[in-house]
Amino acid sequence: MADKEIGHSEHFDVMPKADNLPMSEGDLATERELVRKLDMTLMPIVWVMYLFNYLDRNNIAQAKLNSFETDLGLRGDNFNTAVSILNVGYMLMQIPSNMLITRVRPSLYIPLWICLWSCTSAATAATRNYTDLIVVRLFLGVVEAPFFPGAFYLLSCWYTKKELAFRTAILYSGLILATAISGLLSAGIFAGLDGSRGISGWRWLFIIEGAGSFFAGLCGVFLLPDLPGAKTGSAKWLFTEELQCVARDRMIRDRVSNQVSENSIWYGLRTAVLDFRVWIFAIILCSNHTAYGFNNFYPTIVEGLNFGGTTVTLVCTMPPYLLSAAVALISAYSSDHLKDRGYHIGGLMALAAAGFVISVALPPSNHAVLYFASFLYITGTFSANSLVYTWAAASVNQTPEKRACATAIINVMGQVGNIWSPYFFRSQDAPRYVLAMVLMIAFSGLSIVGCAVMKIVLKRDNKKLLESFSGTGITPNLHVL
Repeated sequence: MADKEIGHSEHFDVMPKADNLPMSEGDLATERELVRKLDMTLMPIVWVMYLFNYLDRNNIAQAKLNSFETDLGLRGDNFNTAVSILNVGYMLMQIPSNMLITRVRPSLYIPLWICLWSCTSAATAATRNYTDLIVVRLFLGVVEAPFFPGAFYLLSCWYTKKELAFRTAILYSGLILATAISGLLSAGIFAGLDGSRGISGWRWLFIIEGAGSFFAGLCGVFLLPDLPGAKTGSAKWLFTEELQCVARDRMIRDRVSNQVSENSIWYGLRTAVLDFRVWIFAIILCSNHTAYGFNNFYPTIVEGLNFGGTTVTLVCTMPPYLLSAAVALISAYSSDHLKDRGYHIGGLMALAAAGFVISVALPPSNHAVLYFASFLYITGTFSANSLVYTWAAASVNQTPEKRACATAIINVMGQVGNIWSPYFFRSQDAPRYVLAMVLMIAFSGLSIVGCAVMKIVLKRDNKKLLESFSGTGITPNLHVL
């Protein structure tokens, strides 16, 4: 009965055939109104939340250019471990959280975790040694884990396949822009507040960004809807009954025609674990995450190009991420328009591999070309990731519970790349990190191979779907390749 009261998964119990749900002109106009309202409320608040999610997670990279390591007495690979340990906590919490989100109100659940991570991130400012830092970073991973898979699950419940890739790219641009503006924000804080009231600049950085994300979490309580059909969250003032009906029906119509009626959480977990496609997507995402392991070391890489002092270095970290945000949106639009995922992801990862190759092949005196190479690998890796999430969510969604569990498993396995990649960047290899760049090339290649395999698998699945509907007069919804 809990599901019936909340109004979540009962709307997806049965997958009606596509031709049983015709859309009139009035329905199409109502659908456009629904999407417009979602774009004006759900997307902006989730985007802001994701921006703060990455600001709070990655500000350690900027702190490294201040007195962070000296103040905490970090030695050897202590910094690498501090970067890596967050992902351990992240992995521990993701699957339980996404199993739970199908049974609770996302409009309360997601903001709760945002407020918790905000306080945890701000608490980094109070750390005094390496042990304190490790404890805070581990817990930060735990409390940040529910956000992205939960937010992506919420988007996938409101947006259709043809709409989701572009919206996911918009969401992912929050990550990219957070990484871009973090350098600019850090430069301002270090220049204006370092030593103010006896507090180091890096401590001010954690305090200010933590306060900002806490405010975003409070706003989420009022702006996030729950799932289609639930008259709670922002849906109670944003959507009419007609809009709610259209929201439910269009999502039923949009799903691949291989749905089942089992809505148990444990059934969703079991089918997700046993679906080998989930593990191929996990390999692709893990490879992508490994390939952008440079992210926490990019300020150090740019510093090695000798463009200027700390402020100039931090400002120079911004342009590649701005470009990657634009490319992510363009590639997502193209992917939706052409109904293709694999070639787009593979092409972007090939672009990244080209950047890594240039970084390895050229001598360190070629500062301008090495900086240009960073545009290639940042743009390629970041733009590809949003498409992987979209492709996976649409391909393993026989039930909402399976989609939630599958996307969590894929994201958890992706975090393995974030755990081991910091150790590729050995301190003795700074600032060029040749060994790490070679490994980035290898994982970019593995991602491309994974995309090719997945296209073959889904093409075969589409053939089986067409055969199963042969002679019925019904055209089934197929997987996007």
